[in-house]
Amino acid sequence: MKKLRLPIMTVLFLMSFVPSQLSAVSGTNATSDPINRPVESTQAEVLITRLDEIKTMSKSELSSTQKKALRKEVRGIKHELKQKTQGVYLSVGAIIVIALLLILLL
Repeated sequence: MKKLRLPIMTVLFLMSFVPSQLSAVSGTNATSDPINRPVESTQAEVLITRLDEIKTMSKSELSSTQKKALRKEVRGIKHELKQKTQGVYLSVGAIIVIALLLILLL
């Protein structure tokens, strides 16, 4: 029974991470566009609608300075949205290192 104790504890420990890891992977992607991320605040919704408006604009009629101003505005809005969406992302390598450390310590 003592021989099975450590492997059973390890399997149970690793299985406890599977649901949280799957939801983190399927929910959002760290490199995805901030437009696709769910946000709660009304200010963020206003920013997203502004990004949609800019995306649907006809940019061929704009001058180069106006295009430059739009690009700066889009970058600023995306930066604000990134700050508003908070989350903790763990890489697979970090989870493996944590699991190995716990196995070695137990």
